Amino acid sequence: MIRTGRGRGGLRGPRSRALRDGAWRRWPHRPGPRGRREASPEGPHRRLRGRGYPAAVSTCLVTGGAGFLGSHLCDELLARGHRVICVDNLETGSLANIEHIRDPERFLHLNLDIIDPYHIDEPVDFVYHLASPASPIDYLRLPLHTLKVGSYGTHHTLGVAKHKRARFLLASTSEVYGDPLEHPQPETYWGHVNPIGPRGVYDEAKRYAEALTMAYHRQQGVDTAIVRIFNSFGPRMRPLDGRAVPTFLRQALANRPITVFGDGSQTRSFCYVSDEIRGIIALAESGYHDPVNVGNPDEFTLLELAETVKQVTGSTAEIVHEALPVDDPKQRKPDITLARELLGWAPEVSLRDGLQLTIERSGVELLVGGSPS
Repeated sequence: MIRTGRGRGGLRGPRSRALRDGAWRRWPHRPGPRGRREASPEGPHRRLRGRGYPAAVSTCLVTGGAGFLGSHLCDELLARGHRVICVDNLETGSLANIEHIRDPERFLHLNLDIIDPYHIDEPVDFVYHLASPASPIDYLRLPLHTLKVGSYGTHHTLGVAKHKRARFLLASTSEVYGDPLEHPQPETYWGHVNPIGPRGVYDEAKRYAEALTMAYHRQQGVDTAIVRIFNSFGPRMRPLDGRAVPTFLRQALANRPITVFGDGSQTRSFCYVSDEIRGIIALAESGYHDPVNVGNPDEFTLLELAETVKQVTGSTAEIVHEALPVDDPKQRKPDITLARELLGWAPEVSLRDGLQLTIERSGVELLVGGSPS
C-alpha cells in the first residue's frame, strides 16, 4: 500500500497493520484511469479541477502531521469530515499530539522520513506540506536535516501531489522575509536574509521550497499554494521549544525569571492556532497559487509579550534580559490585505485570549514541562 524509496519507516503500529489487512481499502473511493479519482458505490468523491474547491469529503495528506500545527490541522480536517493521512517521522513531532484521534477508518499515521522518496497508492485530493523543524532550537540542532526536508522532502512531496493530481499547499514562513527592511511585510517583498548565518538553514530551506513549489506549478502543472505563517501559538507547543510564547509561559507559570533577548523592543505578531489553521485550509481550497501571508497583524514587542504573559498567569516572575541572538529580526508584522480580499480571512482571537486558551487547554503541568496525561 505504502512504498518508500529505501524501505525506511515502513508500516508500523496497529493502524499500519490495518492498512496491510485492507481496512484502508474500505475508504469510499478508488483510483480511476491514470490516477483520476472516480465516484464509488460506497460514497461521494469529487475531482479537483478549476479555481476554488467546494466543500466535500476529501482525502488529505499532511506531512508533519504530528507536530504542533500539523496535529491541529489534522484535527480540523477530520472535524470537517475529511480523511487524513498523517506522515511524520517524529523527529520534532510527537505521538502525544495525535494519540487522541481514535478513527482508524479516517485517520492513518505513517512513520516516514520524507527526505527519502515515498509513494502513496491511495487517491489523494489535498497535500498539506508542513513537515520541517520550525523552532530555533530544532533547526540549529538539525541544520542539515532542516535543509534536506526543505529540499528533498519538498521535492518528494510535490512528486506525490503531481502523481495524485492533488492540490499542494506549502507551509512557508515569515522567516523568508529575514530581518525585513519593509514594514509591515507584504507578499511582494523579497526579503532581507543572511544565507550563511545560523538562521539561514531554516530561512533558505523555506525560500528554496517556495521556488521549487512554483517551478512544479509552472513547468509540471501542479496545482500549488504557498502560505507564509507568522508566529503561531497555542496548545501542543513544546515547553522547551525555544520560541517566545511557550518559553515565557513556562517561566511565568513556574515563577522563574522570564528571559527576554536584547532590550525586548523587537516586535512579533502572534496568531492563535485556530485562526492559523482556518486560514491555511481556506487558502488550500481557494485555487490561488502565489504566496499569501496568514498571521495576526497586531504587533507586540517581546517586552509587551512578557508583561502580558505575567498578567494572564498572575506570575510575580521578574523579567531579565539576555544577549540578542545572531540575525534576530527586529520587526515582524504581516500585511494581510491579500488574505482578507482573497479568502475573506482575518484573525479572531486576541493575544490575551489566545494565551488564556493555551493555558486552559494545555494545563499548567504540561506547559512547565510535565508529561501529558
